[in-house]
Amino acid sequence: MIALLETLLFILDIVWFIIIASAIFSWLFAFNVINSSNQFVGQIGSMLYQLTEPLYRPIRRFMPNLNGLDLSPIVVLVIIFFLQRFIATSLIPMFI
Repeated sequence: MIALLETLLFILDIVWFIIIASAIFSWLFAFNVINSSNQFVGQIGSMLYQLTEPLYRPIRRFMPNLNGLDLSPIVVLVIIFFLQRFIATSLIPMFI
């Protein structure tokens, strides 16, 4: 059971880094730092969008409109942090 929980923690770490990469990519894209007409850049952006949008969509339904400021990645990161701490401090010690 510990191996399963450790694997879940690892998956949550991967999702954490994908969200951070998506946020950085969106900033670079918004400020025209990266070439948006490059096909490779477009594929990376599309991949990051497809990976993160299912996580953001339910949160955006409940978040108020802040005139272009999207706080859903921060909310998802807080949820992931909570899940990681809950697993590490509550679930794993039960099986040791």
